[in-house]
Amino acid sequence: MNKRVRFTSVITNISDEVFVLATHHTMKKSTQRRPTMTDIAKLTGVSQSTVSLVLNNASGAKFSDTTRDKVLRAAQELGYRMTQREPVAALQRAGERNLIVYLADEISTSPHPVVSIDGARDAAFANGRVLAVYSTHGNAAIEARVLDATLGNPDVLGVIYATVYTRRVTLPAALARVPTVLLNCYTGEANVSSVVPAEVAGGHTATDHLLAAGHRRIGYINGEPWQDAARDRLKGYRTALATADLPFAPELVREGDWSPDTGFEQTLSLMREANPPTAIFCANDLMALGAIEALKQLGLRVPDDVSVLGYDDQEIARHTHPPLSTVVLPNYELGRWAVETLLQEEENRAAGAPVRRRTVKLDGPLIERGSVREITEAKLLASNNISD
Repeated sequence: MNKRVRFTSVITNISDEVFVLATHHTMKKSTQRRPTMTDIAKLTGVSQSTVSLVLNNASGAKFSDTTRDKVLRAAQELGYRMTQREPVAALQRAGERNLIVYLADEISTSPHPVVSIDGARDAAFANGRVLAVYSTHGNAAIEARVLDATLGNPDVLGVIYATVYTRRVTLPAALARVPTVLLNCYTGEANVSSVVPAEVAGGHTATDHLLAAGHRRIGYINGEPWQDAARDRLKGYRTALATADLPFAPELVREGDWSPDTGFEQTLSLMREANPPTAIFCANDLMALGAIEALKQLGLRVPDDVSVLGYDDQEIARHTHPPLSTVVLPNYELGRWAVETLLQEEENRAAGAPVRRRTVKLDGPLIERGSVREITEAKLLASNNISD
C-alpha cells in the first residue's frame, strides 16, 4: 500500500498561550518536533494503541511478530526515544504524591477517549505516577461524588479533566483547590492549561490536499453544526478555498450527523448537483465510509471518478476499499501532553518558578492512502467548462 504522511508541528508563544500553527513537511525531513507514537502509527498503518503496547512491551498483548517488528523498525527509523521509567519503588517514595485523577465525561461512546487515556497513562507511568480513570457520563452528581471521594487522598497530585467532544466547560468548584489540566475542552478563564485538537488547521490541511491534487469542485459533508469540531473544520475548509482564490460555493456543503447514513445520503445529494464535485471531504471517517458506498451505488469509482477524504483516522479507514485518506485526530498525543503539562506545572510550583498557563492546539498528520487521486487536465477542463 502506497502511503505518505504529512504532519504539522510549529509552536509559537504568544503571551501565556501556545498555539500550534499549520505547516507541511514530509516525515523524514521534519526537524521541528520530536517523533511521537502517532507518527509511528501512521508510518506502520497500525493503531496508536498498538504502538503503545509494542513499545511498552505490554504483557498479554496479542499481535504478530511481523507487527511488533514493523513498529520497532519504524520507531528506530524515526529516532523515537522511549522515556526512561522510574522503578516501581519510586511510586512509593515517602511524601511524594503519585496519583493523577483522570475525570472523563464519556469513554465508551467513541473510540477517541480510550486512545487519549493510553497517552495519559503512558506519560504518567513514565514519570513514576499512576493514572486513575473515572467516567461520569457527564452527570454533575456523579462528578461531584468522584471528586469528593478522590481529592481528599493525600497521594493525589492533580486532575486531568477530559470531554469526549471539544467544548467550553464550566469546571466544578472543587477543582479550584487542586492542580488541573483540561483535555479536549476549555474555559473562558486563564487560570488553567488546556489542550484541544487544531480543527481549523485540520480542515485546512484536508482541503488543501485536495486542491493540490487539482480539484476545484470540492464537496464538504460536515458534522452536527452545534459542535466545535464541525464549526472549526468547516472554517478550515473555507479558509483553504479562500487561500486558493476560490469562491465558497454553499451548494457544495451539506450538514451531517457523523454517521455513515448521512454520509451516504448527502453524497447522493451532492452528486445530483448540475455541476457535481470531483472530490468530497467528509468531516469524519464514518461519513466518508457512507460517501464511498453512495458513489459505488451510482456506478462511480473511488478515486478514479470522485476522490473522498475523511477525518479522524479511525481503524475502519485502513480497511475500506480503497483505503481511506484521512486527517488524524492526535488523541494519544493529547493525553500525553495533558499529563506532561500537569507534571511540569507542579515541578515549577515546587521550585518556586512561575507557572505559565497555556492553551495548546495539537494538529495531526494527513495520511495519504488510496481514496484521492490527482485530477487530470482534461477532467479539470471539463469541470471548469460546466461551471462556466
